[in-house]
Amino acid sequence: MTSFAQTNDSIVYKDSYGLRVGVDLYNPISTFIDDNRKGLELVGDYRISKRWYVAAELGYLENTREEDFINFTTNGQYIKAGVDYNAYENWLDMENLIYIGFRYGYATFNQTLNSAIVNNDTFFPIQDVEAPVKYDNLNAQWAEFVVGIKAEVLHNVFMGFSFSGKKMISTKEPDNFKNLFVPGFNRVFLNNSGFGLNYTVSYLIPLYKKKK
Repeated sequence: MTSFAQTNDSIVYKDSYGLRVGVDLYNPISTFIDDNRKGLELVGDYRISKRWYVAAELGYLENTREEDFINFTTNGQYIKAGVDYNAYENWLDMENLIYIGFRYGYATFNQTLNSAIVNNDTFFPIQDVEAPVKYDNLNAQWAEFVVGIKAEVLHNVFMGFSFSGKKMISTKEPDNFKNLFVPGFNRVFLNNSGFGLNYTVSYLIPLYKKKK
């Protein structure tokens, strides 16, 4: 009589840990369709635990805006760094994210005043300036709260969308007008707040795996 040992077959699912790098699609598309905006933003995150990721964005932006009394061009670079928390419970070997996060942002830039009309408005005081005039060595720092998703559409390829609310911490401004637009922050509103939208495509470079 032959006996057989019963084996317990089980499949072990593992989470991928690694570096995800990509690009924000909004700025390249705007560069082609809008003569007033040129820019590029690279995005990345690195998984440090089951739920937590360190994340960063690095970009360049040139943007011309027409306000009620002023036309100006902003040109500069920025970096944003922080953390993301994945609130989504993935099934099996999925790596999708529904996340909330925080960023600290810093930008260095210049402003070129293309034209201006003298205005005595309390919120936009503009002195009599002969335009165009360029103001260099400006900077800004801010904090932002981020909510977003990243979904795997192909193996290790992710499409993402995020919304961010921003609050200015400090900014170095020209003497003649306020910084109404800051690279990485976008439009600065009256209470020094702002918001942003990102549409990203990224690729996960797996470095190692951990058991779920």
